[in-house]
Amino acid sequence: METDIVIVGGGAIGSAVAAFTLAEPAFRGRVTVIERDPTYARASSALSASSIRQQFSTAINIAIGRFGIEYLRRAGNDLGFTERGYLFLASEAGVPALTCSHALQRSLGVDVALLDPPALRERFPWLATEGVALGSLGLAGEGWFDGHGLMQAFRRKARALGAAYVHAEAVGFDLRGDRVAAVRLADGRSLRADHVVNAAGPWAASVAAWAGVDLPVRARRRTVFVVECPTALARCPLVVDPSGLWFRPEGTRFITGLSPCEANDPDDAPLDPEHASFEPVLWPILAQRVPAFEALRVVGAWAGYYEVNTFDHNGIVGPHPRIANLVFANGFSGHGLQQSPAVGRGVAELLVHGRYTTLDLTPLAFDRIGRNQPVAELNVV
Repeated sequence: METDIVIVGGGAIGSAVAAFTLAEPAFRGRVTVIERDPTYARASSALSASSIRQQFSTAINIAIGRFGIEYLRRAGNDLGFTERGYLFLASEAGVPALTCSHALQRSLGVDVALLDPPALRERFPWLATEGVALGSLGLAGEGWFDGHGLMQAFRRKARALGAAYVHAEAVGFDLRGDRVAAVRLADGRSLRADHVVNAAGPWAASVAAWAGVDLPVRARRRTVFVVECPTALARCPLVVDPSGLWFRPEGTRFITGLSPCEANDPDDAPLDPEHASFEPVLWPILAQRVPAFEALRVVGAWAGYYEVNTFDHNGIVGPHPRIANLVFANGFSGHGLQQSPAVGRGVAELLVHGRYTTLDLTPLAFDRIGRNQPVAELNVV
């Protein structure tokens, strides 16, 4: 018997699910991906800073990161993977959390080192360590890549394997008992479904609401600034300051950003860069951490959405406890692109085999929300 799978959202997550599902030898059926904007102009996949790491504080996120790293390495130079690491800097108050995460990472085989301020200055002479008590540097298995290229690679693979991409807007579900029977489109069509995957990114809560499900995922704007600096920063990794500000090289330039405080982080803000925040907020932090940045120049900016899981900032993956054929792949809170290989593979295994066979993503199951058991991730950027 053939199975009809309908995926709402054709970004990196949705396309990864489609590609991995169709690549499963045991799969018999059809995969349809609904994407309302085939240009991906507002897609988080296209607007991401496209970085990947293993320096998380939970075992599940470390495993997901490792899977993604291996996937990028197998892709070779096609996705421009630059393996230069993350550098997390901690103040005195942040040392306990950093050392606790380090112990977990090392126990799971992550190649990471703790560096005190003298060791940081020796390795990175351009770095000022005022207010820094300790740093954690990924020595391998972290970096950045062509995120848009990864998304398009999944899309090409899915289409080559037979996925149908439908340019349309999904507007609702037809429910039959405790199942989704079909996905309704704005043009009046309905697509029959044996399984529906919610891969709608920042708009996932609206899709879940069609089934009467309250999904704690919200679209939160994040601005990325592009800057030039006349001084080269040798061997610069992706640096995360104790303030939460991050920066990394992008060719001969740098990109940087800082998540706003909760009080200034509304849902569904317009995707216009917050230019006014750079000079009074970001620039002083950058110049304090890297004196050469005193002479930087802003040359561009863009804004994209994080699909923030307000419950615990971790992905929600797997079926709904009551609506068994509605599968979630949402709420990655800025980590969706780097986690798309592992999540795509895992959801495909659920759809085809009814269980995880490669990497157990059960800790990210939806039912943890109802049990009020968050997966506490300390290393959220």
